[in-house]
Amino acid sequence: ERGHGPYQPHEPGYGLYKPGHGPYDDQIPDPKSRMLAIQNAKAYLLKSSTTSGLNLYDHLANMLTKILDEQPTNAVDVIENISKDVKWAQFQKKMDTLRDEHEILPTFEAAEKRKALFLKTNGEGDEELEEDIGETPLPNVMETAFYFEQAGIGLSKDESYHIFLALKKLITVQPIQTCRFWGKILGLEMNYIIAEVQYHEGEEEEETEEEEVIEEGGKRMGEVEDEDEEKEKEDEPPKSTYKPPPVIPKEENGTGANKYVYFVCNEPGKPWVKLPPVTPAQIVCARKIKKFFTGRLDAPVVSFPPFPGNEANYLRAQIARISAGTHISPIGFYQFAEEEGDEEEEGGGGRDTYEENPDFQPLSVVEMVDSLSTWVHHVQSILKQGRCVWLNPFQKSEEEEEDEEEEKAEEPDELQQEIGPPLLTPLSEDEGIQNIPAWTAQPSTNLIPQYAVAILQSNRWPGAYAFASGKKFDNIYFGWGHKYSPENHAPALPPPVQAEYPSGPDITETRDPTLEEELALKAAREEALAAAEEEDEEEDVEDDDEEDDD
Repeated sequence: ERGHGPYQPHEPGYGLYKPGHGPYDDQIPDPKSRMLAIQNAKAYLLKSSTTSGLNLYDHLANMLTKILDEQPTNAVDVIENISKDVKWAQFQKKMDTLRDEHEILPTFEAAEKRKALFLKTNGEGDEELEEDIGETPLPNVMETAFYFEQAGIGLSKDESYHIFLALKKLITVQPIQTCRFWGKILGLEMNYIIAEVQYHEGEEEEETEEEEVIEEGGKRMGEVEDEDEEKEKEDEPPKSTYKPPPVIPKEENGTGANKYVYFVCNEPGKPWVKLPPVTPAQIVCARKIKKFFTGRLDAPVVSFPPFPGNEANYLRAQIARISAGTHISPIGFYQFAEEEGDEEEEGGGGRDTYEENPDFQPLSVVEMVDSLSTWVHHVQSILKQGRCVWLNPFQKSEEEEEDEEEEKAEEPDELQQEIGPPLLTPLSEDEGIQNIPAWTAQPSTNLIPQYAVAILQSNRWPGAYAFASGKKFDNIYFGWGHKYSPENHAPALPPPVQAEYPSGPDITETRDPTLEEELALKAAREEALAAAEEEDEEEDVEDDDEEDDD
């Protein structure tokens, strides 16, 4: 006989409606307990949410009512949308306002921020189109993005175009001669979009002159204060004779690690912020620490050893390190100027400038992928000192040498000059990381090799890429700004504790006397005092006798 119920004997749900076949029959066999469990479950479903004020029981009832009224096809597939519609119907906006309250969507807010990028400044019109077509420092970001896209590298087209417009705004505000999209460094809160620029000649010098004037004024005020302090503090305890190591000066703007100026912003449309020049101390310390960027330039860098600056300085130091290690170009694209032939050995740093080769003949993609010797570094490497050109910190001018002839014996021995690899050194000379090569070269595609692009990826700085196609090439970076290390980063240990000053009789503290010694000393003093009094009395008696005889 066919039993009552919605299921047939051959269906999986058959028998669940019968007593003893339910999933909870073994747990709640008593009917009274079953009713109590049902009441508790319904009470739980009737609990109101602390956020919206609704309860799940009414919500499910409204959903089932809506489904039975509308009877949509494939209701199980649209159950989530029905739930959202039921919730949305519970919240009715106030209709007594004079105007409707429009909700601001996140996409609308982002569009408002980038709206200024699409507006022309100073009433630009079609008259200036001819000037824009001519020579301009604005780089073709979209073309570079297209080539990197062949290898699956880069940003979205929308973001690339927004960066394109942001760079256009930058060159209209700053007196820039060359501009390039350096890359994007990721942060925990916000990211950094970086532009690499060069000022027109004379523009950067004015800013440095103002800084020097301020520093000189500060020094003169300091000298006056020092003279007053010397007069007031003539009788002071002896001071320490320790002399800290000399501070290595930073390289001048337009040379070495400060050859380029960098502007950063968190998003296209936000104002560009100029990063300060990098100092050797910042580069040396950046090599010893590993910190994630936050996206806030004024954030402190808490590390050991202590970093001399904030996140803006740390970002500038990492940019200098990445540029020195990953900016490459096809061999022969750049060449040294003929006039610098006699100045190669000057300063011990080799040549530091180059120019484009008008007779450059590009190599094929197969040749550039097969051999790393077809690529060269066109950015000076940074020495251990933190500079691109080594500087002797103990070298003094003639006036200082005359004033400090007596202290020559205290000076340390001459430091050994550091010499780094020369400019335009092939990549084949780069050292690998254990068994990992420094670079990985591959074509953008193996299916259509005649239209492939040569792509190089740095294994030392993950996120640094370079492409070459004919006479076109470029470098870009997308990453966290950290150098690869096969081992986990281990912060430097603090220096060992200094040894105690050698003890001797001159500085050793006298031990406290015992009670017996104090009593013996007291008795000896009393005896000496009594003897002295007796001698005084005897002298007085003798003086009296002499007066009587007279």
